Amino acid sequence: MLTEKELQEINAEMAHYPQKKAVSIDALKIVQKHRGWVSDESIKDIAAHLDMTPDELDSVATFYNLIFRKPVGKHIIFICDSVSCWILGYEGLLEHLTARLGIGLGETTSDGQFTLLPIPCLGNCDHAPSLMIDQELYGDLDTAKIDAILNKYRQGA
Repeated sequence: MLTEKELQEINAEMAHYPQKKAVSIDALKIVQKHRGWVSDESIKDIAAHLDMTPDELDSVATFYNLIFRKPVGKHIIFICDSVSCWILGYEGLLEHLTARLGIGLGETTSDGQFTLLPIPCLGNCDHAPSLMIDQELYGDLDTAKIDAILNKYRQGA
């Protein structure tokens, strides 16, 4: 069931669109902001509120790589796998990250702190290789910088 706060925020977005279905991405983002991810039950509730079928809304949710359909860690690490990042050391940095975190791409650390996800481009090619944690962008990476960044988040950034 959607919370009163979620409904208020979704309804506020509806005022900007001629059709309820047009709010689908915003509604998914709102629920994810409050819950951290979008469950199957949430899909059903949002779809009912927007006069959509759950399948219609799920197709929207699974198309966008920033809508999480399963629980994720407290911090989401997006590692850029664009051509620029590949050329400038993506593979070695990914190997270092997976070793440091003890997880592979698409996985979450056992303590629930980090989820590691690939992203096709962060728009930071002039500072490749790059990654983003939550909303913070980091570029010109090497293994020492990655270690310092992870330590910052482990200490409560």
